[in-house]
Amino acid sequence: MADKRRRDKGDGGISEHRTRAGPRFLIKYAVQREDGTTRVVLKHGSVNRRDAAVALRAELRKAELGEWVEPSEQRLDACLAEWTQTQRLSPSTRASYLRSIRLHIDPHLGAHRVTRLTGPMVDTWMRKLEATGRADGTGGLAPRTVRYVFTILRSALGDAVRQGRLAVDPTDRATPPSPAEARPPEMQAWTAPELAQFLLRWADDQDPDLTMSWRLLAATGVRRGKALALRRRDVDLDAARIAVRRSVEVVERKGAGEELVEGPTKTGQARVVDLDAGTVAALRAYWTARGQLTPDLVRDTAVVLSNLDGSHRHPERFSRRFTAQVARARRALGEHQLPMIRLHDLRHTHATLLLADGVPVKVVSERLGHASATITLTVYQHVHPGMGRQAADRFAALLES
Repeated sequence: MADKRRRDKGDGGISEHRTRAGPRFLIKYAVQREDGTTRVVLKHGSVNRRDAAVALRAELRKAELGEWVEPSEQRLDACLAEWTQTQRLSPSTRASYLRSIRLHIDPHLGAHRVTRLTGPMVDTWMRKLEATGRADGTGGLAPRTVRYVFTILRSALGDAVRQGRLAVDPTDRATPPSPAEARPPEMQAWTAPELAQFLLRWADDQDPDLTMSWRLLAATGVRRGKALALRRRDVDLDAARIAVRRSVEVVERKGAGEELVEGPTKTGQARVVDLDAGTVAALRAYWTARGQLTPDLVRDTAVVLSNLDGSHRHPERFSRRFTAQVARARRALGEHQLPMIRLHDLRHTHATLLLADGVPVKVVSERLGHASATITLTVYQHVHPGMGRQAADRFAALLES
């Protein structure tokens, strides 16, 4: 039966209607759009008149404060496609976002209207990714990957709320994997004897060209992409230092394959890393050998750790070649002589050896390019217990002297 009560103009209205589930109440109110036009809004679903009145007051209050958001028909996949085009991202980050959206968000949530997404829907989606989310159908995604994909969705919907296109961000009510669950794999590091055994007593006999690459990464702690982007003009052997100015990354585009893209570092600023005498000598011998092949490999613009045709090495293949060399070394030297590590663990090895030898954290942090020494302390806290014992012993020695 229709509601006979009258309200003042602008107060909206409530009416009763019949459904299979019983009586329900509809609210009706008018709001003014940004362009000056008026829209009449109808909302169904209240189970009693009191709930309808509460909902009506809430909507009118939003309209009065300018917080009312016009319901959108836009699907999530269209929203995400539009959002990624507006973000200021590096080519590799943009490619990573697009791939994650294409593989892990669009197939599950893309067809839903953005305004119809809820926290439980987002939770159900994440649990499905954890169980069966791998694109190759072999199982679920790691919590770290699920959390990464969730942060992409959260960023996009958070922007929609800030822009007034969405009233509530459903990811605020969702439960992604916790930071503890999404911890990266445990880092590994070689001891100084293990590193020396690999670089000086095994790898150099196998492939001197690649050994220079492993040595430079181990001696500087520079990340893979930045090392592969070093050019001859970035290396000052007389001053025994390198300038890290750019990075090379793999960008994968749907339907276009892979592309190696060289760009600036995240900060856009160069940092200088000092070299030890042994690495300087190794670089001099390396350039002498390369110069005998062709002068193009030692020009100022030449890529230091390039392929023999002067092109950038593919970062992922570069990592695989390191893994293959370590595996061969383990078979030749004995697995107990050399733990298995990844290429990135050369960076951890560099930092761990310096910290364990008492080099100040600030110095190590600057060599690694960390934004602050706090990051270094957090990442390498496993080194600190031994350092703390060493400090205590030194203090005791001071008292006895």
